[in-house]
Amino acid sequence: MQARFLGLPMKKTLARWLDSDIGHSFRTSPVAMLAAAIAFVCVFCSVFAGWVSPHNPFDLAALELGDARLPPAWEAEGTTKYLLGTDDQGRDILSALIYGARISLVVGMVSVVLSVMVGVLLGLLAGFWGGWLDAFLMRVCDVMLSFPPILVALLIAGVGRALFPNAHDTVAFSVLIISISLTGWVQYARTVRGSTMVERNKEYVQAARVTGVAPLRIMRRHVLPNVLGPVLVLATIQVATAIITEATLSFLGVGVPPTSPSLGTLIRVGNDYLFSGEWWITVFPGLMLILIALSVNLLGDWLRDALNPRLR
Repeated sequence: MQARFLGLPMKKTLARWLDSDIGHSFRTSPVAMLAAAIAFVCVFCSVFAGWVSPHNPFDLAALELGDARLPPAWEAEGTTKYLLGTDDQGRDILSALIYGARISLVVGMVSVVLSVMVGVLLGLLAGFWGGWLDAFLMRVCDVMLSFPPILVALLIAGVGRALFPNAHDTVAFSVLIISISLTGWVQYARTVRGSTMVERNKEYVQAARVTGVAPLRIMRRHVLPNVLGPVLVLATIQVATAIITEATLSFLGVGVPPTSPSLGTLIRVGNDYLFSGEWWITVFPGLMLILIALSVNLLGDWLRDALNPRLR
């Protein structure tokens, strides 16, 4: 009975969302529904990789070098042992893709969350206060835009490995997250700044000022909820960008170590064997990366259209 009653609010919330304008837009968009289904499958397999994947690519004791570079659907004793083949270390490509998607999604999500927190905060301060603070923060944005994520990652990787030579795994993930976040917050800051400059001159903000409400409370309770729409759309699209950036950095050797089955690492390893006939090592990770990025981008496009009725 308790589980039954606990499920009622969730069912009511879901039904209320489906009956809303955004829910109706989602139900009438086959592309959005397909993209959401693909994204859900990728996230579900990544979160529950230990139960979904047929093998554990991190278990070094279970790896067999004799099984290295086996073709897809390789059969052993009448059963298909490796559906998508194996890589140069004998790891199952399907299992490596599931665990690699987890690494890419974690790095992408964490870096986007950090970028949103920093960008929204600085954008609110710049747009609401204006003056020298606005000029200073916007000049900082101009400087940060001149440094691409790859260059920042190479710089941070060199400093991190020099300071912590024995903590390669920890430094690698920190380098990915920090480098993507340092160059990703600028777009949120500029977007929130522009929206805040429009909202601060409206009557409800002026009325709150006249009644003596503190500026920080006005920004948090009144301005922030009205500028989050574009931020949500931008964050959804930036997740796909962050995942591709992580794969690019891992492909260049700046990201996660070769022992971790990241999508970019698998593509880099498979590139060495591409012209020798072992195409599956790089093709399947590339397709997985395209599938994740495309589904997230399509969801971002749908969310942009759903939140802006003028684009429908």
